[in-house]
This record gives sequence, structure tokens and C-alpha cells, in this order.
Amino acid sequence: MAHSHHADLQRRTFLKRAGLNVGGAALTSMLARDTIGAEPQDLSGGLSGFPNLPPRVKRVIFLCMAGGPSHLETFDYKPELVAMDGKPMPESYTSGQPIAQLQGKKLICQGPLAKFRPGGQCGTMISDFLPYQRSMADDLCVIKSLVTEQINHDPAHTFMNTGSNISGRPSMGSWINYGLGSECDDLPGFVVMTSVGGRNPQPIASRQWGAGFLPSRYQGVEFSSTGSPVHYLDSPPGVSTPQQRKVIDTLQALNRHRNTTRRNPETDTRIAAYEMAFRMQMSVPELVDMSDEPKHVLDMYGAKPGDGSFASNCLLARRLAERGVRFIHLYHRGWDHHGGLVHYMNICGGLTDRPAWALVQDLKQRGMLEDTLVIWGGEFGRTPMFQGKGGAGRDHHIKGFSMWMAGGGVKAGTTYGNTDELGYNSVENVVHVRDLHATMLHMMGIDHQRFTVRHQGLDMKLTGVEPARVVHDILS
Repeated sequence: MAHSHHADLQRRTFLKRAGLNVGGAALTSMLARDTIGAEPQDLSGGLSGFPNLPPRVKRVIFLCMAGGPSHLETFDYKPELVAMDGKPMPESYTSGQPIAQLQGKKLICQGPLAKFRPGGQCGTMISDFLPYQRSMADDLCVIKSLVTEQINHDPAHTFMNTGSNISGRPSMGSWINYGLGSECDDLPGFVVMTSVGGRNPQPIASRQWGAGFLPSRYQGVEFSSTGSPVHYLDSPPGVSTPQQRKVIDTLQALNRHRNTTRRNPETDTRIAAYEMAFRMQMSVPELVDMSDEPKHVLDMYGAKPGDGSFASNCLLARRLAERGVRFIHLYHRGWDHHGGLVHYMNICGGLTDRPAWALVQDLKQRGMLEDTLVIWGGEFGRTPMFQGKGGAGRDHHIKGFSMWMAGGGVKAGTTYGNTDELGYNSVENVVHVRDLHATMLHMMGIDHQRFTVRHQGLDMKLTGVEPARVVHDILS
């Protein structure tokens, strides 16, 4: 027994050292089709029996405006709030309600700090901060009645991404790749990118795209916006591709030999990660080389490849979608506008409005929007009440905020739900974050009520144990 344990340690050390230069990030994201796991899987790499509904889309691109954009300066026009500007906020709205930094302070109404105009033939009211998104109003379904449960940034992101305020649960992208598998052989099924610009960019922890209690191969892989997109992906000087291939083949042979006597699915998983990393060495350079993109496409996005911008990330998201990546999550950090709201909304809008429009139009022109779901929004909204830190701003708000969806299966050119006349409470067709998750899974062909994983004696779901509904009214 002691000899066996010593041999395992030696072998483990060899595996770790031999794989150091084949893509550190890829060690935790590999294709299920290359891995022998405990869960039943079909040839596509997903769970047997899924999709269990007719899928409307193949992939999701989630544009996260991290920090919480104000719905009152984007998609939720409130004329009554104009009339109430500078007056005390009625206590009937706020009494006993959770408030972040304004708790215990005098609450004064803040009217909208932007003009709203109708967009497209549908006439959806969208603010001057987002003129490009207003121009594509006929492509959007704006949901104006979102609610969430966490009022501070990190737990609110955790809730939006995992359906729980408990850290360590699987993220949306992990759930989807676990259920449906990946469509690409040489890239991770779940990719994350971040950009920065605006006020007080809150940090985004890597656990926001973690796999939780699911196998680690389903966690998101963060691509860097500048430099090499994946750390340690390049071979070290003096190591050729054939030599790298020989290392992988040797590791696989050792693994197969060892598994004839002692089966270990986790070792299979690790070897599959090395194989994925080797394939990424071939595919990633071609992915990020945008020399094949026409100038008019670069100009449409406003992208300068390699500059780390949201624009470049949106263009890269389209390229990832073309190659079969199942879930693409883009974060733009800088929307925490407690003060200086007009100044920073101009910055954030300037950095993200045109690229979001370009992404939707590019997908549409290529015939990809019909099987892609694009989601835009933050972790919560902002208060109708004034907060002043370097100019008028707004505090965190969870009782009502706006997001939009575009793509296959969504009723384009529509709005859904409403907040009250001051934009405080969602009062009409309320959409909880769990409902958003249930609807997204439904569009991917997954019945959220039947999509469970046994963990610690419980049947765990992305939508949790509380009631969640598919919002069929926004689906075509």
C-alpha cells in the first residue's frame, strides 16, 4: 500500500511538471467528449437526454455592464420622476426597504439625467446615452421589471451568475455546457473577457465563472484582452510542435496503462485538459488574429484588436460564436455611478453602446442572430433618489431594473413589464433573476425543473428551490 501511494505521488508530480507549458487556463476547461466522467453523456459531450425541449438558440452571449447601470437613464423613462425632481421621496415607497449607502439618510427624488426618445418602428423609449442601441430598438426585447435579491456588487453578481448568493455554486455558462456539451473541438465551451472604463470599476472574481460542484472542466476560461489571450499557452523556446505532441501522447499512454489496474476518472480529466491545451495552441492564434477582418467590420465595432476594449471583446465574441463556443460572457467594469452620473454614463455609453449594436448587427448580417441569444444588463439598477458624490448619482437598487434580450426566439421590438411611476418597484409582469435563468435555459432547449445535479443529498438547480417561471410572453 505504501509503495502504491509513493508511485501515485511520483506520477502526479510528473504529470504536473510535464504539463506546465500547455496552457494553464485550459487545465480546467476541456471537452466532455474527451473525458470519462461519472455522469451519463452522449456523443456531443452533454448529458444524455438533453436538450429535452426544442432548442431555439445554440449559444448565449451575455454582455454584463458590471456595477449596475441606471435603468432611469437607459430604458425606463419616468415622466412623473421629472415632476418629482428635488422633492422628498414618498415614504410609502421606501419604508422598510433595503437601501445600500442611502440607508438612514434624507431621500430626495432625482429626475432623469438624460432625454429619452423613441427608437425604431416599435417606438421603444431609450435614452440619449445609448443612441446606437436606440437605433436597433426593433431588434430588442427590453425587460423593464427585473428584480434581484442582493444589494451589493459581489453577492449580486454571484446571484446573477449562479442563481444563489452562496459562493461556490456553478455559473450559468458551466450549467449550460454541462447539460449540452460543447460544439467546438479546439476551444473551451465557456469563455470570459473583461474590459474597464468608467467610475469605480468593481473587481470581478474568477469564481463568478466557476464550475462549483460540477466537474472542473465546465468552468469558464478567462481570455486576456491584451497580449496573449491565454497564459502559458505558447510552448517554451526550443520546444517544437512535434515534441509537444510527443509529450501529450506519452502522458496518454501512461494514463491508459495506469487505468488498466486502477481506474481514476480525474486522471482522465487531467489528460484531456492537456489535449485541449495542445489543440488551443493551434486554434487560439488564428482566433485572435483579426487581419482577416475587413476594415468596415473593425470600423463598425470601433475595434482596435488587442487594445483590451469592450469593442474588441465584442468582435472576438462573434469570432468565438462562429467557432462553436457555447457561452461567452463579457464584463465591462465601470457602471457604479454613485456620483458624476452624467459624466460617467457618457464614458460607459461611449465605450459600450456602439460595440453592443455592432455585435447584434454583425450576427444578424451573418445569419447567426437567429440561433444566438444576446443579453445586456447589470447585476442591479439604481435608485430614483439622489446621491451626490462628485455630482448627481444614484445608489444600488434591487426592486426594479432593466435588461434586454435579442436573438432567436425573442419577440423583437417589444418591451415587457414595468416599474411604478417613480421607477422604484417592479409592479407589472415582474421578472426575477431566476425567471431570467429559466427562460434562458428554455431557449437553449433545457427544462429548468428537470435539469438537476445531486449534491450533498439535494437535487441542485440553476434556478434553485424557489419558484421560477419561463417568461413565455417574450418568446416568439
